[in-house]
Amino acid sequence: MFTVSQTSRAWFIDRARQAREERLVQRERERAAVEVQAHVRSFLCRRRLRSEIRREIDEFFKADDAEFSKRSALCIFKIARKLLFVFRIKEDNERFEKLCRCIQSSMDAENEPKVWYVSLALSKDLTLLWIKQIKHILWHCCEFLEQLKPEILQDSKLITLHLTMLVTFTDTSTWKILRGKGESLRPAMNHICANIMGHLNQHGFYPVLQMLLTRGLARPRPCLSKGTLTATFSLALRPVIAAQFSDSLIRPFLVHIMSVPALVTHLSTVTPERLTVLESHDMLRKFITFLRNEDRCRDVCESLEGCHTLCLMGNLLQLGSLSPRVLEEETDGFVSLLTQMLCYCQKYVSQKKSNLTHWHPVLGWFSQSVDYGLNESMPLITKQLQFLWGVPLIRVFFSDVLNKKLLENQEPAQAQLAPSQNVLPVKNLLKRAFQKSASVRNILRPVGGKRVDSAEVQRVCNICVLYQTSLTTLTQIRLQILTGLTYLDDLLPKLWAFICELGPHGGLKLFSECLNSDTEESKQLLAMLTLFCDCSRHLVTILDDIEVYEEQISFKLEELVTISSFLNSFVFKMIWDGIVETAKGDTLELFHSVHGWLMVLYERDCRRRFAPEDHWLRKDLKPSVLFQELDKDRKRAQLVLQHIPHVIPHKNRVLLFRNMVTKEKEKLGLVETSSASPHVTHITIRRSRMLEDGYEQLRQLSQHAMKGVIRVKFVSDLGVDEAGIDQDGVFKEFLEEIIKRVFDPALNLFKTTSGDERLYPSPTSYIHENYLQLFEFVGKMLGKAVYEGIVVDVPFASFFLSQLLGHHHSVFYSSVDELPSLDSEFYKNLTSIKLVCHELTPGGKTTPVTNANKISYIHLMAHFRMHTQIKNQTAALISGFRSIIKPEWTRMFSTPELQRLISGDNAEIDLEDLKKHTVYYGGFHGSHRVIIWLWDILASDFTPDERAMFLKFVTSCSRPPLLGFAYLKPPFSIRCVEVSDDQDTGDTLGSVLRGFFTIRKREPGGRLPTSSTCFNLLKLPNYSRKSVLREKLRYAVSMNTGFELS
Repeated sequence: MFTVSQTSRAWFIDRARQAREERLVQRERERAAVEVQAHVRSFLCRRRLRSEIRREIDEFFKADDAEFSKRSALCIFKIARKLLFVFRIKEDNERFEKLCRCIQSSMDAENEPKVWYVSLALSKDLTLLWIKQIKHILWHCCEFLEQLKPEILQDSKLITLHLTMLVTFTDTSTWKILRGKGESLRPAMNHICANIMGHLNQHGFYPVLQMLLTRGLARPRPCLSKGTLTATFSLALRPVIAAQFSDSLIRPFLVHIMSVPALVTHLSTVTPERLTVLESHDMLRKFITFLRNEDRCRDVCESLEGCHTLCLMGNLLQLGSLSPRVLEEETDGFVSLLTQMLCYCQKYVSQKKSNLTHWHPVLGWFSQSVDYGLNESMPLITKQLQFLWGVPLIRVFFSDVLNKKLLENQEPAQAQLAPSQNVLPVKNLLKRAFQKSASVRNILRPVGGKRVDSAEVQRVCNICVLYQTSLTTLTQIRLQILTGLTYLDDLLPKLWAFICELGPHGGLKLFSECLNSDTEESKQLLAMLTLFCDCSRHLVTILDDIEVYEEQISFKLEELVTISSFLNSFVFKMIWDGIVETAKGDTLELFHSVHGWLMVLYERDCRRRFAPEDHWLRKDLKPSVLFQELDKDRKRAQLVLQHIPHVIPHKNRVLLFRNMVTKEKEKLGLVETSSASPHVTHITIRRSRMLEDGYEQLRQLSQHAMKGVIRVKFVSDLGVDEAGIDQDGVFKEFLEEIIKRVFDPALNLFKTTSGDERLYPSPTSYIHENYLQLFEFVGKMLGKAVYEGIVVDVPFASFFLSQLLGHHHSVFYSSVDELPSLDSEFYKNLTSIKLVCHELTPGGKTTPVTNANKISYIHLMAHFRMHTQIKNQTAALISGFRSIIKPEWTRMFSTPELQRLISGDNAEIDLEDLKKHTVYYGGFHGSHRVIIWLWDILASDFTPDERAMFLKFVTSCSRPPLLGFAYLKPPFSIRCVEVSDDQDTGDTLGSVLRGFFTIRKREPGGRLPTSSTCFNLLKLPNYSRKSVLREKLRYAVSMNTGFELS
C-alpha cells in the first residue's frame, strides 16, 4: 500500500496538470476571441470602406451629363479602380452601367485629349494599369451579356451599352486620339487591342457571344436589332482577323458563331453588310480549307454534337449559295466536309424509338440529347439545308455531268418543235422540256470508255456519296431532297449516260463486278447507282402517265426499257448469287434502292405497257430449276419468288399457285385418298333466298371447312328438294349465282367505275345491316372461287386489286396513279374542284386550296376517294379473301395478273384447245356433222367477241381458264338433245343411237341451244342444216346475257 507522502505527491502532480490544461484552454479562448474580433473588425472595416467607396462613387456619378463629359480620364480611371475594388455584380450593376456610360461619354468628347479615357494608354506610368483595368471592365461587360435577356426592353438597352463598350475598346477605328498626328501610334494601339481580345478569348468570349446570338435569334420572332446583331457579329470576327485567320481562332468561330441556328439567314435579312465583310475576307474558302481536314472536321463535330452540326452545315450551305465562284473552285473540299458532317450525324440516327432516343424534326429518332430550344429555328435551318439540293448547287456539283456537249441533236429537236408554235404556252414549255431531254439520247448506250480512277469519275462519285448520305441521315426531309435532285429534267438522263460510259465495257457490267468487291472505289460506284435509282424512282412515281408516256419527261420509253433490263439483271444477280441473304448496311440499302426502282417500272408497265413482250423474263432461269430449289427450301429461290416473281413466266407461276393450293389441301386432308375421304359440309339453299341462306350457313364455317368440300342442295320455296346430286357442278352454280348477286350494282354492295364499268366497294354500302360481315363473306366466296380454280366474270377496278394485293402499303404507291382507274374524268378535273364536303386532314374545312398545297390536296383527295371512304369495306373483304388465299400466294402476281387469276385469261379463245378437252354425250362425237359444223362456225363465222359470248353462255365466264381448258372443272361437254329440256332424259340408249346414226324423231329447227353452266354443258339439238345451227347458236349466245354489271 502507498504511504501518505506518496499519496500527497500524486495528488499534487494531478492538480498541477489540471491547472496547466485550464491555462491552455484559457489561452486558446483568448486567442480565438482575438481572432474573431479581428475578423469582425476586418469585416466591419471592409464594409465601412466599401460603403464609403460606394458613397464616393455615387457622389461621382450624381453629376449631370454636362459635368460627365468634362471629367478627366484620370478621374474616371480612379473611380473605376475603386468600383472594381468593391465590385459585386448584383449590388453594383447600376454603378457599373453608369461607369460604362461615363467612359463612353468621355470617348465621344471632341478635341479634349485629357477627357478621352483611352488617353491613359499613352501615359508611361499608367499604361499597364489602364490595360489591366479595361480588361476587367470588358470582361464584366461579357458577364452581364451572359445574364441579360434581349427580349426584355430594359435588358436590350443594357446589351447595346455593353456591346458598345466591347466594340469601342477592341478596335482603334473610333479612337479620336489617333487622328491626325496620333496616326503613328495606331500600330501600338492595335497591339493593345489584340492583347485585350486575347484576354477575352481566354476567359470565354465566344461562348458569351454565342449565348447572346442564340437567345436573340433562336426564337419565333428574332429580337436582336440591326445594331445589336451587327455589333455582335463584328466582335466575333475581330479576333479571327486580328490573328490573321489562325486555325486556333477559326475553330472557336466555327464552333460558337457559325453554329448559331440560321445565323446567315438573319444576317442576310437584317444586316447584309456583315456578309459582305465575310466575302471580302474570303471566309468561306478559309472555312472549307480548315474543315476539309478529317481530324479537324471530326473535332468540330464532336464539340457541337449532332443538332448544332446541322446548324453549322446550314450556315455553310447558305454562305456557299452566296459565293458560287468559291464553290466552283473548292467543290471537292466543300463536298468532303459536308459528307463528313452528315456521316457524323448519321452515327446517331436511329431507325426506331427507344429509351435512348429523342425525336428530331429533321433527323428523326436521334440517339443524342436534342436541344429543344432549337425547335423554333428548325424551319429556317431546314430552308438552309435546302440549298444543298437547290438548282444552283446541283449545277455546280454536277457540272461534269451536266456540261456534256449534246448539241448534235439540237437541230432536229428544233425542227420538230417548229410546227407547234400555236400550242398553249404550257404545252410549249412541256415540249421544250421534252426536246431538251431528248437531246441526250444519242449517248445513252453502255459504251464504256471512262477510267474509274479518273479525277472526273472520283468527283462525281464523291458528290453522289454526299447526296446518298444526306438521304439516309436527314430522314424527315428525304422527299424534299429527292424532289430537289429531280428538278432538273436533264440531270438523271445525263447521270445515266455517265454511268453507261464507266469502265472498259460500260457501267452496267462494271456495277455487276462491283457487287463482289469490297473496295472503297466499289462502294462509291455503288453509291452512285443507289442515288440514281432512288432519284429516278421518285421521279417516275410523281409523274403521271401523260408525262411518262406522251411527254416522256426526263426519260424516253426506250431508255426505261434499257434501264429496267439492267435493273432486272442486277437484282436477279444479287439474289441468285446469295448477296442479298447476307446483305446489311450499304449493300442492303443498295438492294432496296435498285429493287424499288425496278418494281416501280414493272408496276407502271403492268398498268400501261412500255416494254416489249417477255421483257421481264429471265431466259437463263428455267422454271423447273426454280421449282426444284423451292422444294428444297433454298433461300435464293424463295427470295426470287418474294422480290421478283415476274422473271418467271406467268403460266408457271399459275402452275406454282395451283401446286401450292394442292399441297395445302393434302396437308389439311381435303383430298380423296384410298384410305380416307375428306370431310364434306352440306348446305341447303332456297333458290329465292340464295344470298341470304348462303350467307347464314357459310359465314359461320371454320377456315378449314371453307377450304374443304361443300355440297349444295337446292330446295324450292315449298321445301321440295331439286333432283340431282352435287358433284362440284351444283356448288359451282351456287357460287356463280352468289357472286352474280353480290356484285350486282343494284344491291349497292359494289359500284362500277365510270367508263369501263369495273367493280369496287360502294362507299354507301353501309346502309346494309351487318355490311362489314357481308363484305367478309364476299371475300371468302371470291377466295373460294380462286382456291378451287373456278373462274368468275367479275372485272375489278385496278386500284381495288392493288389493295387486294397490299400494294397500297408500299412506300412507292401513289393514289394519284390509280385514280384514272376509278374516274378518268375526275382525275383530269381534280384541280378545278371547288367544294369538298369531307375534311381530308384535321381542320381541312378552313384550309383553302392554293398553288402551294395543290399537289398535297390532289393526293389527299385521290386517297380519300379510293381508300378512306371505303376503308372498312375493303378491309373486311380482304380479311375474308385472305382467310382462304394466303397473301404470299397472290404476291407472285401483278394487278392485271390477279384479275386473270380471278376471271380467266384475257387472251383469245384457243378453239383447238377447247375441242381437245371437250366431252360428248347423247350420241355426239368428234366426227359428228353437227359437231364439225359447230367448230367450223365458231372458228370461221363467229367474231372474237361472239366466241367470248359463246364461252360465257356455256361456262358463265367469257374468259378461258388461265392454264387452258384442261383445267376447266367440270370439263366442257356437249350433249345431243332432240326434245325440250323438260322431256330430255339424258343419255338413253335410244337417244345415243339416234344421235350416232343421225336419226331424228322430228326436225328440231324451232329449238334453241341451251346450257347448264354449273356443269359447263352445252345442250345442242341435232340440226339438219349448218345455217340453222349458225342462226340459232348466234341468237342463243347473244340473248343469254348472263348477269350484267351495268
